[in-house]
Amino acid sequence: MKIVIAGAGAVGSHLATLLSREDQDIILIDEDPEKTSRLLNSSDLDLMTLAVSPTSIRGLKEGGVHQCDLFIAVTPEETRNITCCMLAHTLGARKTIARVDSAEYTMPQYRDLFLQMGVDAVIYPEGLAAREILDGLKRSWVRQYWEVADGALVMLGIKLREKARITGVALRDLCDAQTPYHIVAIKRDDDTIIPSGGDDLRVGDIAYFMTTKRHIQYIREIVGKEDYADVRNVMIMGGGRTTVHVVEGKPDFYNVKIIDQNEERCHRLNEILDAPDTRIIQGDGRDTALLLDEGLSDMHAFCALTPETETNILACLAAKRMGVRKTVALVENMDYIPMAEKLDIGTIINKKMIAASRIYQMMLDTDAQNVKCLTIADADVAEIVVGEGSPAIGKPVRDLRLPSGVTLGGYVREEGRGDLIYGGTQLQAGDRVVVFCKSGMLKTLDRYFTKKSGLRLF
Repeated sequence: MKIVIAGAGAVGSHLATLLSREDQDIILIDEDPEKTSRLLNSSDLDLMTLAVSPTSIRGLKEGGVHQCDLFIAVTPEETRNITCCMLAHTLGARKTIARVDSAEYTMPQYRDLFLQMGVDAVIYPEGLAAREILDGLKRSWVRQYWEVADGALVMLGIKLREKARITGVALRDLCDAQTPYHIVAIKRDDDTIIPSGGDDLRVGDIAYFMTTKRHIQYIREIVGKEDYADVRNVMIMGGGRTTVHVVEGKPDFYNVKIIDQNEERCHRLNEILDAPDTRIIQGDGRDTALLLDEGLSDMHAFCALTPETETNILACLAAKRMGVRKTVALVENMDYIPMAEKLDIGTIINKKMIAASRIYQMMLDTDAQNVKCLTIADADVAEIVVGEGSPAIGKPVRDLRLPSGVTLGGYVREEGRGDLIYGGTQLQAGDRVVVFCKSGMLKTLDRYFTKKSGLRLF
């Protein structure tokens, strides 16, 4: 597949990295030659770069847009992204995707309008980030929480502490056909492990579990998190678009306090979020005394969602010292993500990585509904639809001889029931199988699940 990416910023660069692992024919264009050269100098990615304007017809032609299968516009400017998608479509690009800054553009009633303009799909990072944050707040004791196939399966990313009862035991002895969960990935220090039977869990690991909803409480008990209070009271530092979408999408039983320095923004928030369970406070969220006066010690969750990465990290550290169990930090500078993880600040949200993963998933299957990004783990999570006549049908999973670094977590059949996958499980055509694998290995799975399989990245 030939793919042209317009914009060599953090989103475009991360997306190019993802796609280059899939052996795609990639051209990255940006009018700033420093950005394109920096990407090439800092990696060994197999791609081409062009220092041309994404809205230049001559530049788009030079980039081969007229022959490309997919054109992706992820520059910082919404109008520029829409414009160059329109140009690319007119020049012959088969499909176009634009990053936008307006939630209105994502409304279903405007889809046909954008299609007529030549924009096949739009990506709104703030909305995707808000959904990720709300998923993280559903369980105060979980770093990442999301549901697969409308809740038929559930994945939980959990930081293991000293109280966990499942550490120090080989997974072959910990998990068997009667165990109601699978350990599908482990993040340990700087390494991401797709585990085998000989691996074990250790204190400090972030373990990724696959299970069903009825067994969530059991997992909570074995990881020693029973004393974590359910989230009811939430304090948010920063009143930007992501915060607005979090509040608009929250459950009715959440009580929210928003702290922002800007007086005009606070007035605007009061107009937009006119609800008795949401209070807007003008003030500096870095002021510890202010946070304590506003009841930080009584909060079940604290979210730092300002544009400043350093401020968000420090604020979450302060909130943890004051007893808040659940903290969420918006970390927009991707270079800070490893440091933020080592500081144990809680759930890390990066809009650029979420947006890039969403675009990647849309490239694989336009009908996919869910997208998840393992911000701190070097792994892909994919839903694979087992195709008619594929080698995976009719034989035990243990006999598939999947490559090292791949594990199958669970599957959902047509009736919508989710089940875990064990060595003796036999898959059927149409099963939706959830796979964890090291980054860059998705394409190696084609030969197991095709003829007519579809990939959907979470």
